[in-house]
Amino acid sequence: MKKLTVVFGNGAIGHLVTEKLLADGQAVRIAQRKQPTPLPAGADYVHCDILDPDTVRLAVEGASQVLLAVGFAYDARFWRTAWPLAMENVLDACAAVDARVVFIDNLYQLGAQTTPRTEEMALTTAGEKPVILAQVTRMWMAARGRVRFAALRCPDFYGPGVVNSYLGETGLGAVAKGRPALMLAPDTPHDFAYAPDVARAVLTLFDAPDDAYGQAWNIPCAPTRTPRAILQLGAQALGVPLRITTIPLWSLGVLGLFVRFMKEVADVRFTWDRPYHVDAGKFTRRFWSDATPFETGAAATARSFMA
Repeated sequence: MKKLTVVFGNGAIGHLVTEKLLADGQAVRIAQRKQPTPLPAGADYVHCDILDPDTVRLAVEGASQVLLAVGFAYDARFWRTAWPLAMENVLDACAAVDARVVFIDNLYQLGAQTTPRTEEMALTTAGEKPVILAQVTRMWMAARGRVRFAALRCPDFYGPGVVNSYLGETGLGAVAKGRPALMLAPDTPHDFAYAPDVARAVLTLFDAPDDAYGQAWNIPCAPTRTPRAILQLGAQALGVPLRITTIPLWSLGVLGLFVRFMKEVADVRFTWDRPYHVDAGKFTRRFWSDATPFETGAAATARSFMA
């Protein structure tokens, strides 16, 4: 039976999921403020402001499943209002039509850790954006009796077409264009998720039985590397030298006085001031573990920036 999937946010992950569902003959409705250009062949589009409950309710009419893959401007002042409102609107709308939800989440809500991040860790009470996402997590957890909801938690992701990421335009994109990559902590081990793997995990959860819902799942990642090692793989694939410009972590506080983005980065400096590991054992024991190796992902991403 053909299912209708509503995709809120046809971005780095949303468009990959859309393409796969359409290729499999499924119905897809893209819901966002602007129509994608071009609109994927076979997909429907509906104008939707996820902060407007009426348009969200209209967007999910007839849906069996929903992908929540929206992103907001990287500013805690906006997140403070936008994220709780967006989550409330999606939960209410999906409860009304009994649609299952997969949410592309991150791991800020766990705060600073010195061991690999697991789904069972307590939510943090420190930091602006981490506390906002902890609040959002409590919202969907409180709705488990009325909405089948799964959170797919991802560290920074990268891949062909992923521009706004740590390894994106200023990382592998810079390497491809012969410029120095701009990095924080290039020699600190850090987990990264490959965008096609994230899309694959979304589809895995869509296909999973209901007992996979009502909980969080950490995305499988390739074995941990340093950003420098990953960039080197991309440079080798292109046959170019690797150059890196490092932003010292100590400078974030000072730079944040003048540049809002740096203030926002300083808010989550715990993602860079120590090794950042994600434990995906829960997911790999239930589903699959063959995350794309960096040798493949970094090369494909670097070549995509050349194109």
